[in-house]
Amino acid sequence: MADKPTALEDRGADVRLRSPSAARNREPVLGVLRRVLPADGRVLEIASGTGEHAIHFARAMPGLTWRSSDPDAASRASIVAWIESEGLANILPPLEIDTRSANWGIEDERFDAIVSLNMIHIAPWEAALGLIDGAARLLKANGVLFLYGPFKRDGAHTAPSNEAFDASLKSRDPSWGVRDVGDVAREAQRKGFSLMEIEEMPANNLCVVFAR
Repeated sequence: MADKPTALEDRGADVRLRSPSAARNREPVLGVLRRVLPADGRVLEIASGTGEHAIHFARAMPGLTWRSSDPDAASRASIVAWIESEGLANILPPLEIDTRSANWGIEDERFDAIVSLNMIHIAPWEAALGLIDGAARLLKANGVLFLYGPFKRDGAHTAPSNEAFDASLKSRDPSWGVRDVGDVAREAQRKGFSLMEIEEMPANNLCVVFAR
């Protein structure tokens, strides 16, 4: 279950946010990213949240240019503040992207990978469909679509904690919820993607990797 991001303390007007869950999962996720992403290229991250993942991954993989995004203004402000504080040259300012839109405002750009962590369960199913549609439009041939978070498998939760998390999400918004890998894979395959691998991660999460 993701923790609620909090502002950094005792820093005056500093708008950087941090998430304890991002600090916990960034190294395991990075291990998979190092294996499935190219050494050089352009990556678009959807729903970058606090920006901590983007900073960590951009620092660890300097050959990649990291393009962050988030539909939330406070999150984008946090990402900008993290970029300014860390001074990394290979991470770009965040875009405002709602995956349900048919045009993300970057239709002339192409990417080697699109990465989305902990998004499709905290959003309507239409956001997941829009993510897949956007990846089909913007990824280069052989590009990677990388998803991370809790998932069902064959219609069943993988742990009681995920089942409880799913119920909590649906109590907040009935359109939210833990998605089934099979449902996501079927929609991705309709758009020309193949399922490369499913990697089990700590805290009953999965990395689900597709290739165009």
